[in-house]
Amino acid sequence: MSKSKEQKPVVLQVLPELEHGGVETGTIEIAEALSTQGIKNFVASAGGRMVHELEKIKVPHFTLPLKTKNPIKLYLNSLKLEKIIKENGINIVHARSRAPAWSAYWAAKRAGVKFLTTFHGTYGLGPKGIKKIYNRVMTYGELIIAISNHIKNHIIENYQVNEQKIRLIPRCVDIAKFSPQAVSEERIIRAVKDNNLPEDLPIITLVGRLTHWKGQHLLLEALSKMKNQHFYCLIVGSDQGRIKYTNYLKELVKKYGLEQKVKFIGQSFDIPALLMVSDIVLSTSIEPEAFGRAAIEGQAMGKIVIVSNIGGSLENTIDNVSGKLFESNNAEALANALDQALSMPEEEKKKMSAAAIKNVKDNFTKQIMCDKTIAVYNELINNTIK
Repeated sequence: MSKSKEQKPVVLQVLPELEHGGVETGTIEIAEALSTQGIKNFVASAGGRMVHELEKIKVPHFTLPLKTKNPIKLYLNSLKLEKIIKENGINIVHARSRAPAWSAYWAAKRAGVKFLTTFHGTYGLGPKGIKKIYNRVMTYGELIIAISNHIKNHIIENYQVNEQKIRLIPRCVDIAKFSPQAVSEERIIRAVKDNNLPEDLPIITLVGRLTHWKGQHLLLEALSKMKNQHFYCLIVGSDQGRIKYTNYLKELVKKYGLEQKVKFIGQSFDIPALLMVSDIVLSTSIEPEAFGRAAIEGQAMGKIVIVSNIGGSLENTIDNVSGKLFESNNAEALANALDQALSMPEEEKKKMSAAAIKNVKDNFTKQIMCDKTIAVYNELINNTIK
């Protein structure tokens, strides 16, 4: 196809809401990259605090009740999306989550436009795989983006999708925000003062919502088993209403006598500054991460990263080079890894820090992810799928 005949994508990204999280961040990043390249694009969701990020880059947002799983509302949403598609000349609908994907799929089919999905996780299959019927909409894309090889293999094994339909595009970190140079001294001072952090102890930090599979309880057990007790630990993240688990974690802190060593920080709006004041950054998931953004954010900041040896983490952390892997769901193994990291010679730390930053710059930048995604849009709209 000659260049003169190439079509330009006009993209609508569809997701449940724009509150916070990896899916939401990725949506904003793609929207900004499309706008920068002069590609018309839109986002539809139920709204949330990140809508203002779209407003800043002048990307139109359509507010619809896209969090719903009610079949009637899903159908009504599809009618509204179809209207949006036709009125704005949209030719690609990109769905990022299951419930809104059904509405988006029906709308795209009726409007006669391209449909694309991103598999952001290993969606639960339910008893005897009954949820596969609901999940399967994520395989209806003419092309499917998988955010890691772990997810790609999950799609192939569970949904018998032809590998040629899948495009592997790992998630990313924005190195304009997550790099040692990007965090000012003023922000570092504020992070220390606002959180009353000790300046004479190594800081161990775990960032992630408080939920059992993220392994905060495993970390607390590991801290109690460490030989080196010269540390201070930050557990950063919202419990999103999981009060029972939060209370359980606080009981564990008392049980292990860690009251003076562990601090819980709810939703933080300056994660880069908290990582900058940290010495060790953790990902302690006891179930496989689809990708594991926390690990590459820590690496981007040049920190010693310790992560579970399962899921996407195996792809984004090079053991004993850009970070350290430990046996998942094993408190003893995590304790040993922490002890080793704290006793690591300064030269070794510098070497690992440099390798971690290089790993991110070579493989996991926002630019790389956005370029690859836009290439998929162009491939789809110009029918150059191989």
